[in-house]
Amino acid sequence: MPGGIPEYPELSEITMGHRPTLHPLFKGARHEISEFTFANIYLFRETHNYRISMLSDGLLVITGNDNGSPFFMLPFGLPDKDTLGSLFKDHISMKAVSEGQALILKEAGYEVTGDTDNFDYLYNRDELARLSGRKFHRKKNLVNAFIGNYRYEAEPLLEEYMGDAVFINEEWRKEHGEAGDFKAAKDALLNCYELQLCGYIYYVEGSPAAFTLGEELKPDTFVVHFEKGRGAFKGLLQFVNQSFSSLLPEKYTTVNMEQDLGDEGLRQSKLSYRPSGFVKKYRASVKGE
Repeated sequence: MPGGIPEYPELSEITMGHRPTLHPLFKGARHEISEFTFANIYLFRETHNYRISMLSDGLLVITGNDNGSPFFMLPFGLPDKDTLGSLFKDHISMKAVSEGQALILKEAGYEVTGDTDNFDYLYNRDELARLSGRKFHRKKNLVNAFIGNYRYEAEPLLEEYMGDAVFINEEWRKEHGEAGDFKAAKDALLNCYELQLCGYIYYVEGSPAAFTLGEELKPDTFVVHFEKGRGAFKGLLQFVNQSFSSLLPEKYTTVNMEQDLGDEGLRQSKLSYRPSGFVKKYRASVKGE
């Protein structure tokens, strides 16, 4: 099988060796869903217990398990009716269902519900960069206060700064007292070039303070996978968000800031930036199960 991908129901762990096969497929599909990049699948392979397999018609399926609940995802299309039935027999649900897939699955008789905790937040890049108008008044004040109170520098996240970015990630974990996406962020930093991720690192008063890291999702959309900062500097993350948005190439008219995962604090924070829209995702299951 290409890229060492076995035939279903045999499964393979996601490895960097799958990138030559999967990265072009994800890029070619031009997905709006933030999960559907090779980097995202690879970096969160342990979080969601991702595995990959090839179906009889050549389509690829990605399976996972969240807290004992097995699921599957079909980023490159739906298979035939019998194969789809087998997947639902082996898993509780299908996750990261696109709007187009949701319509087809509903017509086929499956139960389809909105997975609001995993909706991706979309923003107008120019609005994030300018923060103009009354709706961004508080954000603008925080950014101005940060600029007025601190000496700062911004640098492209090149190899020479990776050690400082890893330090920021470590400090973030200490401050939050939880693992969160610490491991995925560390993997992203250590494999930044292999995964073709890009971002910026920020220094405040000469000390490494924040970094942001992401990739192109579509020709006009940049997805931010990680944005981490130390809590010692008021207004830092608001400044980083505004600064990075202004540094992105103008071809990116939209910034995808991913989901809130049902965290109320994160939800309010993301809503406060006045999203221009959402990438809606759904879960599908067999009716009555």
